[in-house]
Amino acid sequence: MGILNLTPDSFYKGYLDETDQNIKFKIHQFVMEGAAIIDVGGQSTRPGSDRLSAEEELARVIPYIKFIAATYPDVFISIDTYSSIVAKEAILAGAHIVNDISAGGMDAEMIAIVAQLKVPYICMHMQGVPETMQQNPLYADIILELTRFFVERIQLCRNAGITDIIIDPGFGFGKTIAHNFSILKNLSAFKILDCPILIGLSRKSSIYKTLGISVDESLNGTTVLHTIALLQDIQILRVHDVKEAKEAVLLTEVYKKAAQ
Repeated sequence: MGILNLTPDSFYKGYLDETDQNIKFKIHQFVMEGAAIIDVGGQSTRPGSDRLSAEEELARVIPYIKFIAATYPDVFISIDTYSSIVAKEAILAGAHIVNDISAGGMDAEMIAIVAQLKVPYICMHMQGVPETMQQNPLYADIILELTRFFVERIQLCRNAGITDIIIDPGFGFGKTIAHNFSILKNLSAFKILDCPILIGLSRKSSIYKTLGISVDESLNGTTVLHTIALLQDIQILRVHDVKEAKEAVLLTEVYKKAAQ
């Protein structure tokens, strides 16, 4: 899953500026490098970010959803939003998946709307909200608490009529670096939930702060953590760098199939 952040304040600016030509070039690059999904987002969700209106968000994302749908019809499109209004309009414009960082917690209409649209739903865990989530995240047992959260959310989604649910543990969303590494080490624990698992580790602060480098230098560290996740049978990587992630996927698949 290639990340197309159509926001002027994305935490990682190195891969994209906001001109129409460059955005379309990046979409083409994602497709050529093997992205199966492009995740289109117009609302920044970095720690401390401000919320947009649905109208502002739609103005950012709809033109590029339509462009991808028309130009690359074999590529799946996900809409990265916690607004049910944006989710509905994005699906009607050609998107296929709703990716909600709040798992329905920031818009009471979201789960019902997704059920009506009959599309897959990416259900992410976040402690708090983007404006404040990194101020003091606390857990008694993070794996147990995330598992309980997903059990409750999955049941809520299924009761509403959503049949395709993908879970995302939400690296960096109300978690310390220690929390993030604990989740990474125990990703296989979430297999009990019997849902595909997506992870979003790409170039996040757990990588560059641990290594004492900049976000622009964090690609190698990202690939290392992606490999650790892939060895635990994670199904979807949400990434800024598709080529390198695709290589990690292919090499890991060959490694798993190698003779004993």
